[in-house]
Amino acid sequence: MKQNRKKARNKRHPLEKYLRMERIPHIWCPGCGIGTVINAFCTAVMELEAEGKIEQKKIAVVSGIGCSGRAAGYLRFDSFHTTHGGALPFAAGLKLANPELTVVVISGDGDIVAIGGNHLIHAARRNVDFNVICINNFIYGMTGGQVAPTTPLGARSSTTPYGNYEIPFNLPHLAASAGAVYVARWTTLHARRLKDSMKEALLKRGFCFIEAISPCPTVFIRRNRLGSGIEVMRMFAKRAVVEKNPDPNRADIDLRRDEPIICGKFVDIERPNFLDLLAQQARRS
Repeated sequence: MKQNRKKARNKRHPLEKYLRMERIPHIWCPGCGIGTVINAFCTAVMELEAEGKIEQKKIAVVSGIGCSGRAAGYLRFDSFHTTHGGALPFAAGLKLANPELTVVVISGDGDIVAIGGNHLIHAARRNVDFNVICINNFIYGMTGGQVAPTTPLGARSSTTPYGNYEIPFNLPHLAASAGAVYVARWTTLHARRLKDSMKEALLKRGFCFIEAISPCPTVFIRRNRLGSGIEVMRMFAKRAVVEKNPDPNRADIDLRRDEPIICGKFVDIERPNFLDLLAQQARRS
């Protein structure tokens, strides 16, 4: 038995190359889906590296503030933990300064869509060439459980104790309307599909947006009496509907009624990105 335990301790993690193992164990709560998103991202990079399509040393990961914003600190890439809401302009600056980098923002719905919402729509409008992985747990998980721009109608938070009365954002529709060339949504139950979307986005030029719907067992689930992280994953299994080329306008989420959570790839188009247009202008000058 002791020998088996020793072997288990000495066994290398399959994604150790992409993780800062010296910082493990992480801070995320049991039942949280952020770890699943990080696993999907690392696996996507590992597979693309094996295919010779990407290099770890040419990837930069940027995050903001919040539970999801801690992701950059656990990933063994050039990583940057920025100010609240400031991840996207920081990522845009990185890409402009070094176009050879593959730049990825991994952060939460409060960081990217609330205080960082203006940066989101303009990065999409300009079609700046980087990826955004928005982990949506419907609430501000780390900073007090306040209502977020994605909190469903009727859901309770520390600032809406009797239920949210603000209409939430439909994130795929927001990103698509603002001009993103790639938009997808998956839940953390769809780990392989999430990984495959990340592989597509990492290889695509232009502004790519992936929403990953994740359980928040400590704040959102407990306050709304939804059970546990596992029970919410069962809810994802029951209500998630994967469609081919779904309409982002129909992707609203309402947890009060037994309505489907539409998942899939909403947008995959081509249009000139910001760096291309900048280079064209420079040639004209």
